[in-house]
Amino acid sequence: MTGVSIKRGRRALPVLLGAGVLIIAFASLLVGSTWLTPGEVLGGLFASGEDINAIIVREIRLPRVLLGLMAGASLGFSGAALQGLLRNPLADPGVIGVSASAGLGAVFAIYFGLSSVFLLAVPLLAMTGALAATLVLFVLASRDASILTLILAGIGINGLAVALTSLVMNFAPTPFSLLDMVMWLLGSLANRSFTDIALAGPFMILGWTLMAGVGQGLSALSLGEETAQTLGVDLRRLRLQVILGTAISVGAAVAVCGTIGFIGLVVPHIMRHFFGHDPRRILLPSALGGAVFLSLADMLTRIPLSGGELRLGVVTAFVGSPVFLWIVIRTREAMR
Repeated sequence: MTGVSIKRGRRALPVLLGAGVLIIAFASLLVGSTWLTPGEVLGGLFASGEDINAIIVREIRLPRVLLGLMAGASLGFSGAALQGLLRNPLADPGVIGVSASAGLGAVFAIYFGLSSVFLLAVPLLAMTGALAATLVLFVLASRDASILTLILAGIGINGLAVALTSLVMNFAPTPFSLLDMVMWLLGSLANRSFTDIALAGPFMILGWTLMAGVGQGLSALSLGEETAQTLGVDLRRLRLQVILGTAISVGAAVAVCGTIGFIGLVVPHIMRHFFGHDPRRILLPSALGGAVFLSLADMLTRIPLSGGELRLGVVTAFVGSPVFLWIVIRTREAMR
C-alpha cells in the first residue's frame, strides 16, 4: 500500500506543479510599481476600452508573465534533457555555448546603435547569434560526433563568444552603450511586449517539440550507450533532438530575456528529489518548475529599490549559486 501511495503522490505532483504555475502567473499580475488587487486584475483582463487597469494588466504585465513562463520552461526543460543526454547532473544549457552566442549578437546590436533605429534589433541579432551556434552544433551532431566532442565544441563556442563580447564591450563608444550592454546581459523581463513573444515564442515551441519525444531514449541511455543501442535507441537522432531542441529554445529565451543562469542546472536536480532519477519522468516537471522559478525571480525584481531595478540574472544567480555548490558537494560525497 505504501508503494501505491508513493506512485499516486508522484502522479499528482505534475498536476500540483501545473496549478502552481497558474497561481504564480496570476500573482505576478498583481505585483509591480502599482500593486493591484485580484479584482482589479480580473477586471483589467476582461475590461473593454482604455481602462487604466486594462492597460497595465494586458499591455504591460501579461506579456511579461507569459514570456517569463515560456523562458523558464525552456531553461528547465533543456537542462533536464541535457543532463540526461550527458548523464551528468552538473550539465547546464550554457555548456553548449548558445546563451553566450545570443549575448554576443545582442551586444553587437547595442554597439552599432541598431536598437535606436529598429526596436527589435537586439532580440533579432541575439537570435542570429544563437542560430549560428546551433548550426555549428547541428553539423557536428549530424556527423555522429561523440558526446565529448559536442561538449568540447560547446565550451569552445562559449569561450569564443565570451571573448568577443568582452572585446566589443572594451571598445564601447560611450559609457551609456556599455551600460546598456551590461544591463542586457544581466537579464530582464521589463518592457517586454507581445511582439517579443511573437518573435521568440515559435522558436521555443519548436525546441520543445524536438525534445518532446526524447524521454524514453534518455531513460535507456542512463543504462549506458551500448545498452541503449541494444534497446533500439538511435543515439545520433537522440543527440540531434536534444542539442538542437536545447539550442533553439534556450537561444530564443536568451534573445528576449537576456542571460539567465542556474535555472537549467538547479531545477532538474530539485525535481529528482520528488520524481526519481529516471530522465523521462523529470522532463515535464522540470519545464513546469523552471516556469515557476523564473516567475518568482521576476516578481522579486519588481520590488521597488532606492538604487534602481534589480536584474533578473542577479536574482537567479543568488538563489542558484548556493544550490549549485550543494549539488557539487553531494556529487562528490556520492563518488566516494
